[in-house]
Amino acid sequence: MSASATTWAAGDYPAMARRLMPVAEAVVATAAIRPDDRVVDVATGTGNAAVLAARSGARTVGVDLEPALLELARRRAADDGLTIDWRVGDASRLPLPDDSAEVVLSVFGVMYANDHDAAARELSRVCGPSGRVLLTAWTPGGLLPAMGQVLGRYLPPPPAASAPPSRWGDPNQVGRLLAAADLRITTAVVHRLDLSFADADAATSLLIDTAGHVVAERDRLVAQCRWEALRADLRSFVADHGVVDGGRFRLGLDYLLVTATPGPAVTA
Repeated sequence: MSASATTWAAGDYPAMARRLMPVAEAVVATAAIRPDDRVVDVATGTGNAAVLAARSGARTVGVDLEPALLELARRRAADDGLTIDWRVGDASRLPLPDDSAEVVLSVFGVMYANDHDAAARELSRVCGPSGRVLLTAWTPGGLLPAMGQVLGRYLPPPPAASAPPSRWGDPNQVGRLLAAADLRITTAVVHRLDLSFADADAATSLLIDTAGHVVAERDRLVAQCRWEALRADLRSFVADHGVVDGGRFRLGLDYLLVTATPGPAVTA
C-alpha cells in the first residue's frame, strides 16, 4: 500500500466506505450519467462513486489526497475490470484542466477540504459549461457533526481558520458558497442513511475504528489514561442517538444531496 499522507488511512476507513455505498449509488443515479460522459469524482476515497460511474460507461477520473486510499480504489477497479484514471490531488487544487467533465461528483469528500472557497471554485472550474455538480455532506446538527463535538474534548482542535464540514450540508450556506464560484443549486434534498448494528457497542466500535483522526490519537490518549473515557463518552452518545428496531441497533445519518449547474444564482 502507498505511504499515507493524511490520517484518513490510519483507521479502517474502507469499512465505513462500504457502509456509505448506498449514498454513492443515490448520487450516481441522480446524476443520470450517460456512456462516454466525462466524470470526475473529487475526494474519491476508496472509489465508491468513481467505480459506479465507470460501470455506467463513463470516462472517469478519481482524485484524492490520500495515496493509500487511492491504492485500494485502484485494486478495486482492476478487480472489476474497470479503467479509471486515479490521481493524487487536493480538492482545492485539482490536478485537472478546465472543463474536464460533464459530471463532477463528491460524496462526503469536498466538505473536508481545508479551503472551502477554493474547493468550490475548483468544482466550478473543472465542470464543463453544460455540466452538473453533485455533492453530499452531513447536515449540521446531524449525528456525525454532533459526534465531532463529543470527540472534540479529546482530539487536537482543528485549524483556527477552518470552517466546519457541515457547512456543505446546509442548503443556505452551501448555496452561497457555490454561488460565489458561479454554480447554481438546482436541487437540494435531505436524505437519511440508516446504519444497522448488532448493538450500541458494535456501532461505537465502527465509528471509532474507521475514524483515522481518532485512531491516530490513540497512543497519546492511552498514555494519558483517556482512551477508555473517550470510548465511554462516545458509547453514551451512540446509545442516546440510536434506536432498537427488530432486534438490531440502528443509527440514522442525515445528509444533503445537492445538484448544481454552472451559472449565476436565480433571484426572485
